[in-house]
Amino acid sequence: MDELQKIKAVADDPYAYAALMKKRENKPVVGFFCTYTPEELIYAAGAVPFRLFGTKKDILLADAHLQSYCCSLVRGGLEDALNGSLSFLDGAVFPHTCDSIQRLSDIWRLNAGFPFHIDVVLPVILHTQTARAYMIEVLREFKTDLESALDVEISNEKLGRAIEVYNRIRKHLKKISLIRSRNPQTISGADLFAVIKAAMVMDRDQIAELLCSLEKKLENRPQPEKAEGGKRIILSGGVCSHSDIYTLLAESGAEVVWDDLCTGSRYFEGEIENIGDPVEAIADRYLTRMVCPSKHRDITSRGENLVNLVKTHGAAGVVFLFLKFCDPHAFDYPYLKKYLDEAGVPSLLLELEQQPPPSGQLKTRFETFVDML
Repeated sequence: MDELQKIKAVADDPYAYAALMKKRENKPVVGFFCTYTPEELIYAAGAVPFRLFGTKKDILLADAHLQSYCCSLVRGGLEDALNGSLSFLDGAVFPHTCDSIQRLSDIWRLNAGFPFHIDVVLPVILHTQTARAYMIEVLREFKTDLESALDVEISNEKLGRAIEVYNRIRKHLKKISLIRSRNPQTISGADLFAVIKAAMVMDRDQIAELLCSLEKKLENRPQPEKAEGGKRIILSGGVCSHSDIYTLLAESGAEVVWDDLCTGSRYFEGEIENIGDPVEAIADRYLTRMVCPSKHRDITSRGENLVNLVKTHGAAGVVFLFLKFCDPHAFDYPYLKKYLDEAGVPSLLLELEQQPPPSGQLKTRFETFVDML
């Protein structure tokens, strides 16, 4: 399947792709760490939003600026900024998320040396009218900052086009994910991970076309027989940077059929109404989609949503994937586990660094958990 091979090649080496794309297309590339980054505005400015996942290399330079108890995403991202691996970036955008990302923003601005740097201080509480008004105002300010940084004008027409493209991408990602949920043998978990990762870094027009073609091929190909006895699993947490997680779970007798991850369903959840003021429409998606621990709507929605995902996708259990030292997700974990326990849903907690533990150790834990289901 040519589309999948192209996508996997990008997911395997996103930095090489970005450097080559910038050389060929001469488009600015803008780095970001969080799904609350207003990508539509970056796209409308003629740039390519590029998700940063940290580094696979040893962390040598970043530790001079960050405490060792900062999560490996923050330390790894700064490491690549300082060692030159991100030289293709024209700038970076930092939404208001956790304390570590906010402090990374300050250190990045002072030490990374990229042409521009923009903070986007979105509201934390999202369920009030004042939060909506504030969100819209922040997005308008971000639009002005981008126009100044990239010397462009972001018109409503360009924003409307951006919304259209992103709606297509999110629709295709959701449909491909649902195809896997119906029959995990149609596309592997590791391949779906690569598809979503590539959607966060590729030229958005290019990935929209590839996703459309991939979805059609998956829908039209003869359906493989469903595996007997496999346990259906939901992943929940923040950032998953390891395709091996999906492979090891499959080898242990479990298939990831859905997730509640920033690098998964939270990225493609929610369609933007492409009518009226485009900035307000973008704000409304952020206000209505399921929150992560960095935002607050109420004290029950995340737990209720996780239990609902288990029921909707016929899952037997949940695996929590947290980066070590990620306080926001750690704070939410007891209450999410309580919701699962009350619903009779078993769960497993894994705390990972950017460098995962030995595969044998992980597989043993997965096999033990699957045997309990």
